[in-house]
Amino acid sequence: METKALILITVAMTMLGMALGASHTVGAPHGSWDLQTNYSQWVSRIRFTTGDELKFQYSAAVHNVVEVSKTGYDSCNGSSPISTFPTGNDVVPLATIGTRYFIGGVSGHCNAGMKVEVNVKSKEVRTVQRCRRTGNRRRCQSETVLSSATSAGVDQSTVARLGLIVVAAGLMLFF
Repeated sequence: METKALILITVAMTMLGMALGASHTVGAPHGSWDLQTNYSQWVSRIRFTTGDELKFQYSAAVHNVVEVSKTGYDSCNGSSPISTFPTGNDVVPLATIGTRYFIGGVSGHCNAGMKVEVNVKSKEVRTVQRCRRTGNRRRCQSETVLSSATSAGVDQSTVARLGLIVVAAGLMLFF
């Protein structure tokens, strides 16, 4: 009986995690919010979607995080911040589609490369690149496609709610 309950709880947590989004530690796995990490390279490997979150982990005695506009990002100027995060263990939810800009607010840090640009996309839409070969030439086209849940008219939050209801009903049957 306890094993079945644990299985149901594990399934529920997995479904909830998929519905809520991913947590991305900035710079991980080989770096953090520091002066050594290549953030352009780090972001290039990740697809950020609504519901995800960024975790900035760093020494608060030496660094901080400042969210700025594109102008502030390009010029490394944090004098008009959107938000400032000083704790060393900051979590930033990515709730809306769009580009967010973060810099190290300590003098000289941004100019030394401590800055990251995060492009947040919708969970439901993704870009697929389709390539085909014609002789020695390769032609590629990018197209935007809907996820299977979206094209079927199913909302992600509805799927999560239904999954949690099923798990709750299963738990009630066991207890």
